[in-house]
Amino acid sequence: MLFLTPPPHPKRLLFLVLLILLNFPSQSPQAQGRLEDYQRSETLKNRLKDKVYNAPALVNWSASSQWAWYLVQTVRGKEFMAVNPANKTRQAAFDHAQLAQKLSEATNKKIAPYALPFSTFTYSKDDKEIEFSAEGLVWNYGLTSNTLRKKEPVRPEERRYWGAGANDQNDKPVFSPDSTRTAYIKNYNVYVRFEKTKKETQLSFDGSEGDYYSGYVQWSPDSKKLISFKVRPNQKHLIYFVRSSPEDQLQPKLESREYLKPGDALPVRRPQLFLVDEQKQLPVDDALFNHQYGLSRSEWRKDSRAFTFEYNQRGHQVYRVLEINAATGAVRALIEEQSKTFIDYSGKRYRYDAADGKEIIWASERDGWNHLYLYDGLTGKIKKQITKGEWVVRNVVNVDEEKRSITFAASGMNPQQDPYFVQYYRINFDGTGLTALTSENANHTGYFSTDKKYFVDTYSRVDLPQLTVLRSAVDGSVVMELEKADISEWQKAGWKAPEVFTAKGRDGKTDIWGIIVRPTNFDPTKKYPVIENIYAGPHSSFTPKSFMAYNRSMFELAELGFIVVQLDGMGTSNRSKAFHDVCWQNLKDAGFPDRMLWMQEAAKKYPSLDLSRVGIYGTSAGGQSSTGGLLFYPDFYKVGVSSCGCHDNRMDKIWWNEQWMGYPIGPHYADCSNVTHAEKLQGKLLLILGEVDDNVDPASTMQLVNALIKANKDFDFLMVPNMAHSNGGEYGERKRRDFFVRHLLGIEPPAWTLPITVNEGTK
Repeated sequence: MLFLTPPPHPKRLLFLVLLILLNFPSQSPQAQGRLEDYQRSETLKNRLKDKVYNAPALVNWSASSQWAWYLVQTVRGKEFMAVNPANKTRQAAFDHAQLAQKLSEATNKKIAPYALPFSTFTYSKDDKEIEFSAEGLVWNYGLTSNTLRKKEPVRPEERRYWGAGANDQNDKPVFSPDSTRTAYIKNYNVYVRFEKTKKETQLSFDGSEGDYYSGYVQWSPDSKKLISFKVRPNQKHLIYFVRSSPEDQLQPKLESREYLKPGDALPVRRPQLFLVDEQKQLPVDDALFNHQYGLSRSEWRKDSRAFTFEYNQRGHQVYRVLEINAATGAVRALIEEQSKTFIDYSGKRYRYDAADGKEIIWASERDGWNHLYLYDGLTGKIKKQITKGEWVVRNVVNVDEEKRSITFAASGMNPQQDPYFVQYYRINFDGTGLTALTSENANHTGYFSTDKKYFVDTYSRVDLPQLTVLRSAVDGSVVMELEKADISEWQKAGWKAPEVFTAKGRDGKTDIWGIIVRPTNFDPTKKYPVIENIYAGPHSSFTPKSFMAYNRSMFELAELGFIVVQLDGMGTSNRSKAFHDVCWQNLKDAGFPDRMLWMQEAAKKYPSLDLSRVGIYGTSAGGQSSTGGLLFYPDFYKVGVSSCGCHDNRMDKIWWNEQWMGYPIGPHYADCSNVTHAEKLQGKLLLILGEVDDNVDPASTMQLVNALIKANKDFDFLMVPNMAHSNGGEYGERKRRDFFVRHLLGIEPPAWTLPITVNEGTK
């Protein structure tokens, strides 16, 4: 080799080589984020897909309760299985080969027996036929006759935008229960017509365009009284989109959606009582429901003595079950809930009226935990707290009035288990006879028969493959073992289960639960950047508890050379009321003090976690939190990717944000806004947005972009045309992975033009 200048001294040459190796970790044999890591990640996805066998995701029951059935992935493909609890038999739900042959002949398409073009069906004709939809048609198949016939074309589902307000201006006539009269709206007022004489009688006279009577008229069971709601409508709030790249035309489209936001005016609905025979309207005092967020569950008592409805006061700190006396129009509160923070009406509300409302079973967090109470429905007084303890009622499965028993799901009752694990129980109305129907140390999902005599129980953990059994709903005893998940293909692919990890939260007492995901080639002697998958929405808890319930992208992301974690900090649901209340008017908290402590404790136990390189990503509320991590805790979180984030709670949907942030709209809304704090950005941030997101107004992200530009901050932004509320789709997933590789591993990712995708069998 010819040197134009004298060669460096051997010691200096060694120093330069070491310096190069230190500064370019991608050249090391142990490097991360290389092409082969991307290929292994893609291979893992391909090798894991549909390779967990004998683990049904959903169980259904026939209306007769004679059969439980489910679709399950097996080595052969997708198989439908049916279970008869009375005979204790498990068999194929039908002859797959014969049905595939019949369907192939009818459609002129080759259909394989274990790749049938439908995933659900219903039993009909005394369980001797099944009905399903395939190839655009509805079909009936005789289970014993092996006959297949076309029924009708599949009717397209009527889709109604979630944010659209109720249409109260309905003029369709409503028949009385005895069919002698009809009620309807005419000129904004209530009219009744006698069907025999066709005589029309006007019952109200004060309706107008801006204060009209609702067409949803409710007759009393005795056909002598009726209720209509007088409605003062609000101004609609529309948000607009430009769909830049519509599929059906060249030019862009302007679209709009109804979309109420925090602080917007709401419609006011006031129940009005009419005595039909007397042609009389009784005044109904609105003092107990005059500051409404909404009224719901309006219904007559079966004996026509009263009309009941639920009132949610705006701000969600008062919630009442109200009764209107049908003889006098007097209003009284049967149940009243009050909270200094919020009442979780959207997640924990439960009410069951027994004996035509003479008793009411009601869910409340008034003692600090979500429990059931028995009310006297005539006096409005509590007769008994049915459930009690430092655990949470998750939902009620069934109320048996005759046996005066309740079947319910709960979590946290067993202190030796994960407090989020769902177990099933039965208890009497008076709080006695508590019986556990499940107990295995796992997360249970029960599918109860229509007659509530049996249930299929699927239970698992993130580190325990699913078991499926048939149980008695009386005592929980196992009637039959149905399925045991087979994960041998996953094990051959090198997959390893996540590790469950707990650490104390900010109070030094409360356990915070999460999972740790490592790459399949994990080396405990190496250092790995840590990436948190965050979703801190107060409406639930989100760390996976069941096998295969995890976010697939966590495992594929880990393969690139990261340790990926997910946990539930304070401010999320399904623990105590105090645990939940941390979010109140404080969504920017997002449990971050608990999250950082949890990761610090994990790093003490596992030095492979490099907390000098921490990333964070999330979608929707997780998009808000992932950006918030960089803004409010920049010393800890260094790189973030936020998809479709609600970055300012004043810009997002009314129900979710007023539920947790409260009403009226005060300074705390601005204090929790990422837009307000955009100038604090220090780390690397990628924002991903769907162009036509009608779940979170895209303006929420665009206003953050605007604020970051004004603050002269460096960040990346990806707008995906035509995409709705999403994490960014496959392209967004690529960009997210590259962003973390580039900024946490410090190397340039391989070009996507290279052959990233590999054959399924490649190791």
